[in-house]
Amino acid sequence: MSAATDTKSKKVTTHGFIDMKQRGEKISMLTSYDYSMARIVDGAGIDAILVGDSASNVMAGWDTTLPITLDQMIYHGASVVRAVKRALVVVDLPFGTYQGNSKEALNSAIRVMKETGADAIKIEGGEEIIESVQRILSAGIPIMGHLGLTPQSINKFGTFAVRATEEAEARKLVKDAHLLEEAGCFAVVLEKIPATLAAQVAKELKIPVIGIGAGHDVDGQVLVVHDMLGITNEFSPRFLRRYHHLYEEISGAVEAYVRDVKAVDFPNEKEQY
Repeated sequence: MSAATDTKSKKVTTHGFIDMKQRGEKISMLTSYDYSMARIVDGAGIDAILVGDSASNVMAGWDTTLPITLDQMIYHGASVVRAVKRALVVVDLPFGTYQGNSKEALNSAIRVMKETGADAIKIEGGEEIIESVQRILSAGIPIMGHLGLTPQSINKFGTFAVRATEEAEARKLVKDAHLLEEAGCFAVVLEKIPATLAAQVAKELKIPVIGIGAGHDVDGQVLVVHDMLGITNEFSPRFLRRYHHLYEEISGAVEAYVRDVKAVDFPNEKEQY
């Protein structure tokens, strides 16, 4: 087996994430929430899979990420882990399972790791949740941080607009990023912030910075798989590139199936026993 082939098949680890940054290799990351999709995404060579609390939106139909529960995240996480051979699997801790109570945060993280088999967890916030970060890390559980637009705080923000455009919020974001790195996080997601600010953070930190709506001068990118495949068609932020338009393709396939069933064209003689 060649070195290149071995790299493509070797399991991605949190240590491997940092190695990728050091050698200047960009990190690819997508969400997945079920076995079938995760198997495809992993097989296509993705570096990391985020079992995001965005499952609340794309899988359950809620307007925000707030309603999804820890049990539901564990269900989605375990489904993904069973499909994955290579990618690093990161599971979001959902709203209400770590804020304000570091003991509860640790218990939540332990449940995710034990019951899903995931490689790491992700939590949103900086200084205000640093006690939870430290307690989880003290148990040997890897953490990916998340700053900028943090969807679990949508009711505080009141909008999904770009974050850290004002100097004070930008300074706090940089400070929080350093705090997360110093605490021991292995990576940080920056969501929907000015590209110049994201580039500054990526340059200052030794750990990888994964962007979503944060420009190209970061260490990697993450998108919601349903968005980039065009399964969802009502969500079109500037940062989203659609690599397919599956909404139309799936809808067309279902319409064709309905026509064939109504016309008694399906099943034909070769499609029965």
